[in-house]
Amino acid sequence: MLLTLPDILTPDELRLVRDWLAHAPWEDGRASAGPQARSVKHNQQLPRDCEAARQIVGQVTRGLDRSPLFFSAALPLRLFAPRINRYAGASNHYGPHVDNSIRLQALPSGQTEYVRTDVSCTVFLNDPDEYEGGELTVHDTYGTHSVKLPAGHAVLYPGTSVHEVRPVTRGERLACFLWIQSMVRSDEQRRLLFDLDMNLLRMRERHGESAETTALTGIYHNLLRLWADT
Repeated sequence: MLLTLPDILTPDELRLVRDWLAHAPWEDGRASAGPQARSVKHNQQLPRDCEAARQIVGQVTRGLDRSPLFFSAALPLRLFAPRINRYAGASNHYGPHVDNSIRLQALPSGQTEYVRTDVSCTVFLNDPDEYEGGELTVHDTYGTHSVKLPAGHAVLYPGTSVHEVRPVTRGERLACFLWIQSMVRSDEQRRLLFDLDMNLLRMRERHGESAETTALTGIYHNLLRLWADT
């Protein structure tokens, strides 16, 4: 399932993000790539421990936390801590690749944990008219989808997808990316639950609570109980 999440960041939050990015210490993005991806990755990233990265990651995480659409679509169990990237100049594209299925991350406690990358997420940090090219292109069984969203919007797509970032030929593309380990591993099951949840919401908006919405809500939660791993 490929899904747009509008307004993850507010205009005020985006202004703060741009201020932090103005003097950010960019480094080669290949440092965080796996062996296959490293050969096609040509971008820059912020070091995890720099102040700009910490501040932006905090804003993005809070934005996702307050999005009901994000929760319904991703059913998050764990997040792999977001990273910030930049495409411009000679470091302007990321060729076709599949993300590593499992990522190891350090926790504030000093321990580590593995995160399964069921769902990928990109949050756009600047507007499409600020650069040319740079489309996130996702290839799946339904064809090829190109995504280029306004600043503050995000896109979710399956971590199993072959995807790429097309070359940026003018300006710079700034984004935050992360992975989610979902409570529901299967993309097909997550899609069914999401469709059921969204249609229940529309039924309540039109008709209020009824015996039918109560019964369908029970079906939703029983399916989630059956499929979820927590």
